[in-house]
Amino acid sequence: MDASPLEFLNTLSLGILSLLAIYVAYKFLRAIRFVPQQNAYVVERLGNYHKTLRAGFHALIPFIDRVAYTLDLREQAIPVEPQECFTEDNVRVEVDGIIYLSVTNPENAAYGVTDYRRGAIQLAQTTTRSVIGRMELDTTFQERAAISQAVVEVLSEVEQTWGIKVHRYEIKNIDTPRTVQQAMERQMTAERERRATVARSEGKQQSTVNDAEGEKQELINQSEGEKQRRINEAEGQAQEIEALAEATAEAIERVAASVSAPGGEEAVKLRLAEQYLDTIAKLGKEENEVLLPADLTKYESVIDGLSLDEFTLRSDGETSHPSGDGAAGESRSQSD
Repeated sequence: MDASPLEFLNTLSLGILSLLAIYVAYKFLRAIRFVPQQNAYVVERLGNYHKTLRAGFHALIPFIDRVAYTLDLREQAIPVEPQECFTEDNVRVEVDGIIYLSVTNPENAAYGVTDYRRGAIQLAQTTTRSVIGRMELDTTFQERAAISQAVVEVLSEVEQTWGIKVHRYEIKNIDTPRTVQQAMERQMTAERERRATVARSEGKQQSTVNDAEGEKQELINQSEGEKQRRINEAEGQAQEIEALAEATAEAIERVAASVSAPGGEEAVKLRLAEQYLDTIAKLGKEENEVLLPADLTKYESVIDGLSLDEFTLRSDGETSHPSGDGAAGESRSQSD
């Protein structure tokens, strides 16, 4: 009966010692740390900051050193939950986004703020509300980059204290109430109709201007063509008159030369006699009504009246025309 409590105490003591041995072994094992790449372990010694473990193998002092914070140094994408904001024109919108940041100073990230992730989210939300509150609804959709830049600038002010680096902030959605969306759709429809009306009127105006310009150019081309045609006709008529004058002068010179040649006078008289007889033959037609001299049968007197015997060609190529008694008188005056 007395041995049973003693055995129980021995068994209990052995159990406690075994648990203590296991705990000590566990602490010694935990004192050996393998830090992965892009990670940092913040070590405290007796409750105070001691050092920061980087990637690799590290041995700590059991029961004295402990890993207080384990930090990921890679860039993190932290979602910002949707929040209600009011624009300058008192329209309620819901905005959410994503913060991209990384830990650059593990000590400050561990001790500079309670939770740097939550702190960055809260600061991004408050800054977003402040920026959107200074914008109208239409501007918020156009100035997403400005809102993101404002959030990054505010977060950059606490980077040194919190030991983080904010790379960028992106707004995912800006949601408006259904009534506002319907109003915006009606506004956009009206704007599109207005632009279509303006485009049609401008097209019609341009078409009218183009038609007028085309008619104007056509009239100018027609007038230029008419002007050139008249110039060409005038030049052609002038050349024709000049050619006829030259041909007539050449013909007269040749006739004068022929008359002055031996037998020329008889040939001219013969040609005139043929034409004279041919003309007299045509006078007998009933449709001809003419006035004639008293006697057409005296052909020799008509030919003598032409004074062909005095029609001579001067040595300088010019012809001298007989002038009856006046010409004879002039010859006598020159001889005197």
